[in-house]
Parts: sequence; C-alpha cells; structure tokens
Amino acid sequence: MERDELGSLTWTDVDRPVVVVPVGACEQHGPHLPIATDTVIARALADRLALRRESYVVAPALTITASGEHQGFPGTLSIGTDVMADVIVEVARSADWASGVVFVNGHGGNHEAMRRANAVFERERRRVLTWWPRIAGADLHAGRTETSLMLALAPDLVDRDQAASGPVPDIDDLRRSGVRALSDNGVLGDPTGADAEEGRRLLDELVEQLVDATVRWELE
Repeated sequence: MERDELGSLTWTDVDRPVVVVPVGACEQHGPHLPIATDTVIARALADRLALRRESYVVAPALTITASGEHQGFPGTLSIGTDVMADVIVEVARSADWASGVVFVNGHGGNHEAMRRANAVFERERRRVLTWWPRIAGADLHAGRTETSLMLALAPDLVDRDQAASGPVPDIDDLRRSGVRALSDNGVLGDPTGADAEEGRRLLDELVEQLVDATVRWELE
C-alpha cells in the first residue's frame, strides 16, 4: 500500500493531513460497465490529487451511497439521500484530527446529500470541501463520458461488445422517473463512440479542476 493511503498508516504516522474521501456508488452502469464505475473514477481522481498535494492522504472510499434513481436494476445498492447526508457529516466530524477533509464525488445522485451536508459544515465552520466533476456536454449515465473514463482507467472492466445506446432525457425527467422507467438497458447516452484517449484527456482535465479547487479552498 502507498504511504498516501490513510489505511496504510499507523495512528502515530498521522500528522494533521488533509483527508481525501472518494465518494462512489454501487449501481448499475448498463451492460458494458461495472457496478463500481463511480467508485473507480472517484478513487482515481483522489489518488491523483494526493500525488499533487503534499500532506493529502486518501481514505477508504464510500462505496454504497444514494442510488435510489437506479432502483429496479440488479446489483444496485443504496442508503438513500437522508442517510447519505448524515454519513458525509459524520465522516467529517470524526476527522477533527485532520487539517481538513475533501470529498471527491463520482456520482451525480449524491448531489443533494452533499448539498445538505455542506449546509451543516457551513453552520459548524468545518474545513470541508465537497467536489464533483463538471464536464461540458457530458451525458447523464453510462454513456460516452463514463465509458471513455473507464477505458482509460480500467479497460479490462469494460465490455465494449455489450455497449449500446439509451435515451437522453433531461435531468428533471431522471429525477422524477428514475432510470428504469426511461431506459431498458440502464444507459442514458451513447457509449459506442467512447475512446480511451478521450478518457485520458477528460481525466487530466478533471484532475486539474480538482487541484485548482483545493488550492482555492486552502486560501479561503
């Protein structure tokens, strides 16, 4: 294990680091991507952040989060938005020994939970940053964007022969209806044109976004 992984340290090794918590999900990603896709991406971003920022350590990922919009697909596990918000808050509260906490979110369904947790952090004046990727033109789920990222990060987990397109609803339809009512295969977008080189470019862009966000946060 690497020394920038919290789980590889002893408690006497821990000296006021910034703790980076990858926030993933356990949910279907169509017939071509693994259930752990969001966790793989969040962990990759967290690892790259720790390589760039001295005294940052990566905590174990949160792997079962708020995935209620994927109910009805085998493999999906969810703790719901209310519980997820509490989990985020309690993880941050438990890290009073750290100089700060950065949550790196890889799952859009966690947005509301993290928004609620942020309100608590502001009231309690905690040193916490909650961050999630912003990709212009990205599709909603298991489409070209996520498939390209996974081809760059874990190509052995991508079954390109099973990649098939799905509808492209707006976000309000997704929140209102859930994925099962909109897409038989669980895909919201078109993964068939995904490309590993595009995934590497997207990953580099996201790492820069994340590093810049932490620099600004530390200056606040």
